[in-house]
Amino acid sequence: MSDELQRIDPAVCLALLQRVTVGRIAWAEDDGTVTVLPVNFVVDGETLVFTTAPGAKLDAVRGGRPLTFQADDLEPALRTAWSVLVVGRAEIVTDPDETERLRVLPLTPWVRSPEGSFVRLTPRKVSGRRIPLHAGGVTTEHIDTTDDPA
Repeated sequence: MSDELQRIDPAVCLALLQRVTVGRIAWAEDDGTVTVLPVNFVVDGETLVFTTAPGAKLDAVRGGRPLTFQADDLEPALRTAWSVLVVGRAEIVTDPDETERLRVLPLTPWVRSPEGSFVRLTPRKVSGRRIPLHAGGVTTEHIDTTDDPA
């Protein structure tokens, strides 16, 4: 078994993203400050869709900032994990028919806002890495409930 990181094919990256519902959106401001915020998202074809209320994320999209999206999954006991990065430009979905179509996708924001907008991130680059399965630090402890001191 190799201990090296494994690169993941872009198609597999998109398939892995379908297994999780939370990722992070990041962008840089003109002064170099990087903002990273969590989003609930869904994979829609080869794009990512999330909703957001007015604020920093929507301002970044409106400003045409390139976005980096990251999501991952890990299993500490088995010392295995994967991480996917998607870089691209995002747009606010304004077409009413498309908005209605997106409403039926399994997108479940933790915070719902009546002012929320759908945002679509179209990937320019998709990459991922996987840490292969390792023998982990799994321990078990048996608690004998028959030895009741009372």
